[in-house]
Amino acid sequence: MLEKKVKEKLIKKYRVHDTDTGSTSIQIAILTEEIKELTEHLKKHKHDFSSRRGLLKKVGERRKLLRYLQKDNFEQFKDVTTKLKLKIAQRLQEEEEEEKKKDKSYINPEEDESEEDEDNEEAEA
Repeated sequence: MLEKKVKEKLIKKYRVHDTDTGSTSIQIAILTEEIKELTEHLKKHKHDFSSRRGLLKKVGERRKLLRYLQKDNFEQFKDVTTKLKLKIAQRLQEEEEEEKKKDKSYINPEEDESEEDEDNEEAEA
């Protein structure tokens, strides 16, 4: 269970407005911190199955909240996932990079160099 001071810091960091104490982003941040603590506990105590069940419940709850936030407010979703360094944030960044590459106006400098190298090799042969 999280200490009161840690919880208050999370609330201050992720709140949407001054009196916000329970918005979706705060709930996700608190669950993420609890998941980290339970994960560390389970590394030491591998046979603590009741804690493992609690961990799985928290992961499921966080997943539901993330899905809701993604549908409701995508910008806030991106912000929270990048701040918490969740895997889904990395996937979103990779997808954005792929979209940029697919866009015709985007020119990757690395690709230009490789094309020039290929042209030079063909000209030499």
